[in-house]
Amino acid sequence: MNKRVSAIILSAMMAVSGLAYVGNVSAEPVTIVGTISKIQLAPDGKSATAILKDNKSGASVTIDITDNLTLDKFKDKRIVEGDEIRTKFDKQDGKNHSKSFKKTAGC
Repeated sequence: MNKRVSAIILSAMMAVSGLAYVGNVSAEPVTIVGTISKIQLAPDGKSATAILKDNKSGASVTIDITDNLTLDKFKDKRIVEGDEIRTKFDKQDGKNHSKSFKKTAGC
């Protein structure tokens, strides 16, 4: 009897952990192309927020950026407001976290 109870508990634990894993994996990155309307660097320089106007829908999309490569491009003005950008981001915790952030013409 104890073996059956243990097997049922183990099966239930595996099912629950499998469902938790599937929920995290199912979030696919979203890709948009748009023009930067505003860039705001954090005072410490370790993050930034960019607002893009999506070329397809015309909607404004706010992207949080934390990768050093993109932050360096903001600091030395290789990417500025008015540039057309292709970005990939994940939606997590109600925010859009950048995966890549590049000029469409290359940078």
